[in-house]
Amino acid sequence: MSTELYACVHAAEFPAQVLLRLRPDLQSHAVAVLEGRAPLERICAMNALARQKGTTLAMTRHEAQALPDLCLLTRSTEGELSARAVFLESLASFSPRIEEATLGTECAFVLDIAGTERLFGPPVMLAERMRAALLRVGFRASVAVSGNFHVARMKAAASRGIAAINLGEEASAMAKLPIGVLDLEQQHRETFELWGIRTLGELAALPETDLIARLGQDALIWRELAEGKHSHAFQPIEAKFTLKEFCAFDNEVEEMESLLFMSARMIDCLAGRAASRAMALTTLTVQMKLVGGSEHTRELRPALATIDRKFLLKLLQLELAAHPPQAAVVALTITAEAGQSSKVQLGLFAPQMPEPSRLDVTIARLKAIAGEERVGTPQLEDTQQAGRFRMAAFQVGSASNETRMHRQSMALRRMRPPLSVRVDIRANCPALFNDGRHSYQVTAAFGPWRSSGCWWATDEWDTDEWDVLAQAADSSPVACLLVLDRARNHWQLEAFYD
Repeated sequence: MSTELYACVHAAEFPAQVLLRLRPDLQSHAVAVLEGRAPLERICAMNALARQKGTTLAMTRHEAQALPDLCLLTRSTEGELSARAVFLESLASFSPRIEEATLGTECAFVLDIAGTERLFGPPVMLAERMRAALLRVGFRASVAVSGNFHVARMKAAASRGIAAINLGEEASAMAKLPIGVLDLEQQHRETFELWGIRTLGELAALPETDLIARLGQDALIWRELAEGKHSHAFQPIEAKFTLKEFCAFDNEVEEMESLLFMSARMIDCLAGRAASRAMALTTLTVQMKLVGGSEHTRELRPALATIDRKFLLKLLQLELAAHPPQAAVVALTITAEAGQSSKVQLGLFAPQMPEPSRLDVTIARLKAIAGEERVGTPQLEDTQQAGRFRMAAFQVGSASNETRMHRQSMALRRMRPPLSVRVDIRANCPALFNDGRHSYQVTAAFGPWRSSGCWWATDEWDTDEWDVLAQAADSSPVACLLVLDRARNHWQLEAFYD
């Protein structure tokens, strides 16, 4: 018995399926897809409703516009590449060995499913699960299962639904298929038409010796294909997991509601694909191609990885409200990075923490009010200049369970802004300073600690720092930091030591 078993998944009219996948509002309409440059555009794919209205392949735009209630869309090559990755990713969950069998405007893959019965059940059950998985991500496909690679491929392309071919029944299953499934050259197709050969069964019935004598050695391969006996060396490809959705608009999108409507469907697909792998979305990069060729890119980084579609859409809405595109949008690309979903262990008596989604929405609204550079987590910059920091995106970190040793330490409490003071110098050291309200007698001064930098920029600095112990008029001790700006010869009280 043969140990080989293949399942071919075939999606017909793939350009049309790609465009309708992200356009649920057009699912119930007759839709045809045009390719080529105007005015020589021709129909390359269509849905079933368009075919019922009389739409045919290679029909020109002018001929298609004469049909009533027919929606014409432009083929998107980039969108098809993105959708192909989604298609392949869905199949990779059933078998790691996949070979591409795409021809023309179809999308087809053949899976080596030998030995998967214990995981997914009989071949028919596996085929049903494949179709259901593809339907969840927006594709309609036919599936054929056979012990012969070519039988599965041709049967899936010529039929609709699910077909399971038992071992030894390949020839009878292929007999009624049209001879066009062999993808013959034009001259050979015309020859078979002259002979009256229209099906694979009629081809298999021809005498082998006479057929080869008239058409050459290729005729032997055609006959073996018709009988379901031709062998094949499987050439698997490697499916790469990328979270990316692309949509090109037929008309320029100027309204925010229309842009968010399409973004909602794309985010829903990304979240569903991440959830199928027990992962969550950590970053969303939204890239909009604008009229004129420019681009507008925004990045969303939730505090915690999530697959909440409504929450991610709300973040995108707030982000676009704060940073709207400067022109109409003609294409939209959303790329996501996946990570492990975060889990928070709550204590029995600990107060309940706010939901991370509420935190992110609050931060986004604060940024819209106060500005991007004023909201986030302060981080020290790698510089010698005192007090330099930047605002980074806020991230929720896991609390450490380690118990830290408490010890006495001195804290530096900086003043924002620094306080201007008058300083008396004696023997090159501060001896007295006045802040405008009180005078302080210096009892000890340590310094100067000189630093300078950024001489090439506008924010250069050249300072002397003094750690000072002083007494006020009421003899109360004070420990502070005095700084001399050497460029302006200006003294400031920068901080107190607590």
